[in-house]
Amino acid sequence: MKIMAVCGAGLGSSFMMEMNIKKVLKKLEVTAEVEHSDLGSVTSDLANVFIMGRDIAYSANLPSEKVIVINNIIDIKELEEKLKEYFNK
Repeated sequence: MKIMAVCGAGLGSSFMMEMNIKKVLKKLEVTAEVEHSDLGSVTSDLANVFIMGRDIAYSANLPSEKVIVINNIIDIKELEEKLKEYFNK
């Protein structure tokens, strides 16, 4: 399982999301490789799931079933809820 945190530039906010994703995965006892990238560099074959803010999700040229949209990228509770929902599918 590979998870990619995505932001517009691939720097600050995606790195912060990567760290939060790792924290949530540890809490959920889920093992996955987590990386971060900018929106322009991602292709659907790079990860099983892509996590990004609502502000850039409309620009993502990715299959909707592979995208988790976050309303507030610093809200760990929202991230946890969305990841639980994804893994329970």
